[in-house]
Amino acid sequence: MKRLVSGIQPTGELTIGNYIGAIKQFIEMQKDYESFVFVADSHSLTVNPDPDVLREKVRKIVALYLACGLDPKHTTLFIQSENVYHPMLGWALECHTTFGELSRMTQFKDKSGARNNESITCGLFTYPTLMAADILIYDADVVPVGVDQKQHVELARNIAERFNNRYGDTFKVPEPVISKTGAKIMNLQDPMKKMSKTDENPKGNVYLLDDLNAARKKIMSSVTDSEALVKFDPENKPGIANLMTIYSAIKGITHEEIEAEFKDANYGTFKTKVADEVINLLTEIQSRYYEIIESDVLDKVLDEGLEKTTKIAKEKAYEVYHKLGVGRY
Repeated sequence: MKRLVSGIQPTGELTIGNYIGAIKQFIEMQKDYESFVFVADSHSLTVNPDPDVLREKVRKIVALYLACGLDPKHTTLFIQSENVYHPMLGWALECHTTFGELSRMTQFKDKSGARNNESITCGLFTYPTLMAADILIYDADVVPVGVDQKQHVELARNIAERFNNRYGDTFKVPEPVISKTGAKIMNLQDPMKKMSKTDENPKGNVYLLDDLNAARKKIMSSVTDSEALVKFDPENKPGIANLMTIYSAIKGITHEEIEAEFKDANYGTFKTKVADEVINLLTEIQSRYYEIIESDVLDKVLDEGLEKTTKIAKEKAYEVYHKLGVGRY
C-alpha cells in the first residue's frame, strides 16, 4: 500500500478552510493509503508562541483530527516534536539544501518582507528543510497539500533527487496531491485572500469550534456582489464563488448543480442554505470533539502513533547518516 504523509501547524484556530482543503482530503484518502498525519508543532516555533497556548492547541488539533473523521485504524496520528529523528534527518538535509532554494520560498518572502533582518529567525528561513524531512523520513508516495504549500513538496522532491544522485537510492520522491474541489477557501470578508487560521480579524473565518450562531452570522454577512446571480465566476464574483466552493465541498456536488439549484434564488436564500450546511458540519464535529477532548483517547492514540513512527523514522535517519559517513550508524 502506498504511503501518505501530511500535517498542520498548531497556530491559530482550525477553520472550515483547513477542513475542506486538508482534513477532508486526509479522511477520503486514508483507506487507500497507509496514512501518517501529524501536528507540526516544531514548525510553529518559528514565531515563538506562548508555551501553554501551544501545548493546548496541539491537543485540540489531534482531537479535531479524530472528531472530523480520521480513524486510528487507518491513520497514524502523532506529534512532530516527539519524534527526535525528524530534526536529526532535517540537519542532514539542510546540508544538502541551497541558500538560493530557501530564499525563493514564497512563505519566507511573505513573512519576512516587512521585517528587518534582526527579527527574522534562522528557523523561519530553514523550516522548509525540516518539512522535507517530515515527508522523506517516511518514504511518502503522496503529500496532500493546499495550493500554497505545493512549493514545499517540490523542495522535498529536489532534495530527495539530489541526495539519491549523490549517495544512491535512499528516498522516495513524493508527489503533491491537491484537492480539485475546495483546495483553497477564501476569507468571507475579503474573498481575494485565503481564509487563514492565524488571521487577526476573525469575522472572515469560520472556525471548527465557533459558536454556531456566530458561524451562521459570518456566512450571512459574507461579502458578495450586486448582481444577485449564483454563478461560479472567481474573477468577477469571488465572494459568491467562494460560498459555492464551500457548499460544493460539504455537499459533494458540482458548481453546475449549485447554479441549477439556485437559478431563481436571491443571495439571502443561497447564503441561508450554505449556512445550514456549515452548521450541520460544525455540529457533528463539535459533538465528537467535546467527547474526545475530555477522554483518555488522545494519549492512547498519540502513544501508539509515536511508537510506530519512531521505529520507521529511526531506520531511515540511521540509513542516511550511515551513507554520509558520520557516527557508527
